[in-house]
Amino acid sequence: MSMATKVLPKVNNGTGAFVLQCKSLVFNYCERWGSNKGMIEYIKKDLATFARENPQIEIIVESRPHHHPVVRGNYLNGRDKVICTRNMTPSEISKKVDLLRDSSGAKLKNLTKKPVISTTESVRGVWSPFHTNPHTI
Repeated sequence: MSMATKVLPKVNNGTGAFVLQCKSLVFNYCERWGSNKGMIEYIKKDLATFARENPQIEIIVESRPHHHPVVRGNYLNGRDKVICTRNMTPSEISKKVDLLRDSSGAKLKNLTKKPVISTTESVRGVWSPFHTNPHTI
């Protein structure tokens, strides 16, 4: 092990350079189904602009006969997210594509759970020595 690897700290995303977590977007559509009308219009008009603005994302357009249109985002952590764009307008599809681009690919977490996990939950809160013996001056 060289001296340089010992001295350098572990780099986190955003501290040195930001690395976008979305590595590719796959657009699947069918030319014959009516539910694909918005997707075909988005591909013809807006996809080239999106690709120019985001050169770090690989854009793949595939025909998928006899299916509803979907947009699939592939991420660096190996996961993917799929959004069905059936009967959506191009502006709605653009919002969904931006959502996939900005997403991290991590699983969704339930935020309704309590932040502290305990085997014996207390209704009184955190104990302090000032609660049992009050001071007198």
